[in-house]
Parts: sequence; C-alpha cells; structure tokens
Amino acid sequence: MEGAKIGTVLNVRKPPQYTVSTGQALDLQAAKETSVPVTLTTQNHVDFQFNSADLALSVDDFSKRFISPAVAALANKIDYNGLQLYKDVFQHVGTPKTTPTSLLTYLSAGVKLDNSCCPIDGERYVVITPLMQATMVSNLTTVFNPQTVISSQYRTGEMGQAVGFTWSMDQNVPTHLTGNAVGTPVTNSPTSTGGASIITNGWTTTTATLKRGDVISVADLYWVNPQSKASTGSLAQFVVTADKTADGSGNITIPVSPTIVLSGAEQNCYSSTGAMVSGKAITVFETAQAGLAALASSSTPQGLAFHRDAFTLACADLPLPGGVDMASRVSDPDLGLSIRLVRQYDISTDNFPCRLDILYGWSTLRPELACRISA
Repeated sequence: MEGAKIGTVLNVRKPPQYTVSTGQALDLQAAKETSVPVTLTTQNHVDFQFNSADLALSVDDFSKRFISPAVAALANKIDYNGLQLYKDVFQHVGTPKTTPTSLLTYLSAGVKLDNSCCPIDGERYVVITPLMQATMVSNLTTVFNPQTVISSQYRTGEMGQAVGFTWSMDQNVPTHLTGNAVGTPVTNSPTSTGGASIITNGWTTTTATLKRGDVISVADLYWVNPQSKASTGSLAQFVVTADKTADGSGNITIPVSPTIVLSGAEQNCYSSTGAMVSGKAITVFETAQAGLAALASSSTPQGLAFHRDAFTLACADLPLPGGVDMASRVSDPDLGLSIRLVRQYDISTDNFPCRLDILYGWSTLRPELACRISA
C-alpha cells in the first residue's frame, strides 16, 4: 500500500501441506502455514547533476539524456541482485563447463518443475547467457518448427517461446565457482532420519571443499511428488548453504536446503530404507552419474528455468523530503516498483544535483519451482 509503514521485513505466506487419509475415521492434522521473510534493506540509487541549460531542453530530450540512463542502471542492479538467488535453488540439470547444445537439457529442467507440481499456466521462464541463447538458436535452425518461429529466431537471434518456456537472454546470469569436490564421499549418518545437514566422510583430507551454491545428491534418496508423496524416480538434489572444507579425517557435515523430510505432510524425499544410512555415495552436480571425474574448482554459468512464483520482489515507498527543489515518486502497481526522485539547486554552480532511489528486497519464495542449468 502506498505510504504504508510496513517495517523492513515482510512475511509471505506459503500454502500448507496435507496428507490424505483412507477410511471413515477422522484423522485430524494441523493446518500449518509457513512463511518466507522478504527483507527490505537494499537501497540502490543513481546520483547525477545537470545545469540550467540542460533543464531548458525539451522533456523528451531531457528524459533520454538523463532520466532513462539512470533508471536503466537501477533496473540492471535489481536484475543482477535477483539472479544471485540461484544459490537458493537446489534442482539442477546440465553439465558444468559445457554449454547445452540440445533442447533435451531444457526439457529436463521442465521435467524437474513438473515433478515438483509446478503450475502449467504460461508463467514458466528460462533466463540464459548470450552464449547459451546463440548456441540453441543456431542448433534449432535445422529442427522442424513452425516457419514463423524459425523466421523470428533468425531475424532476432532470440529463442522467444519454446518447449513450454518464455526465453530471455540476460548478461547478468551468474557464474558459479564450484568447490574442489575430490575424494570418494559417502554418508555417515546411521541414525539420522533426515534434517538440514548431511554427515559425510571419505573426502580428500583438508583439500576437498564445497561452496555455497554447490548441488549434491545422495544415492537411494529420491525426490517425491509433493502431493502424492510417491517417488519420482529421480535422485533428490540439495544445495549447499555454506562453504565447507574437509577436516583431517576427511569428514564434512554439509548444511543443505531443502531440509530432508522422509515422512508426514511435508515429506519431500523417499529412501528404500526409510532413513539416512551410512555408506551412500555423495555426488556433486551429478558428476558420477554423468561419468565425469570429481568436480574440481571451476566456473560455470548458471541459467535458470523457473515459474514466476519461485521468487518474489518487494519494494517500499521512500518518504518524500521537504525543503528541496523537487521530490516525487513513481510507482508501478503491476511491477510493484517504486522509485523516488529528489532534486536540489546549487546556487554557487547553477547545477541541479539529483538522485533516484529505490528500496527493495528479493527472496526465494518456492525454490522447488526453479531449476538451474549449468553451462
């Protein structure tokens, strides 16, 4: 709401999850709503000045020379910060350091979303690097597609809409530096039934590292359908939430997201043993399944396939100060953005110092509705 005093944290509700009972007996369960905090602490601004002669320009010229570049810079910063949320996303397809050349990689990302009960409502998107886009457009020129689609791709060099996604190229797609995942790691959790960390050993002592944002999987631990709780047959994937280094005995306790839940309404994983047991192989970015050697430290771009509900952006109205030459605020209710402009006059230089500010926060609302794509 415009002008509302909302504080610095918003809590966005997530829908409760339930289990289905069989038979006539009442089986009450708690209606447990969860929420995700969105912290409004990022204030970006662009500061510039112009003189009286500049102000005498036509409105269109003034906007083109001064305002539009400033707004573009702000938008780029917001976009950059939003894409850093990739480190919250635990689902992953592709091979690090290998640019996808087939639509199968992107279709596989769609499978990840399908298995997470992602809505099929025209709100699925893919954001990729310039090279990822150029590679796909080039490789699709010989594939059977409607002539209008091929023509558009040829003219614009853009993917447009394909295989259930709206595609966008973004130079801000982040590059992830992986850890040095050397050794033969396995679980070491004989009594664990799940949780927010995985106890492991078998790493190369004092050398093996995991970086925040690395994706791991565990043998015999499968992702389940969020509604039926049936195994999808695909290994569950988890994102490492903090940097870790193996100790002198080759042990790492890995903090992960999502929390492993093996039963109940919030179940997200299935194991044939019903628990986390010792001796199950750990893989990083599925290198073992792909027949690759252990993943040493390397940089790999991380494209994103996601539904619009995976992430959220909140913005607050900044107050308009008095005693200045000009103070105004422009809000876009559709985008939820609010930008404030404050202008002052400097009599000693005949200049107008000016600033554009925005106060906002990004948060990952439903990470299961997103999938990373390595390149």
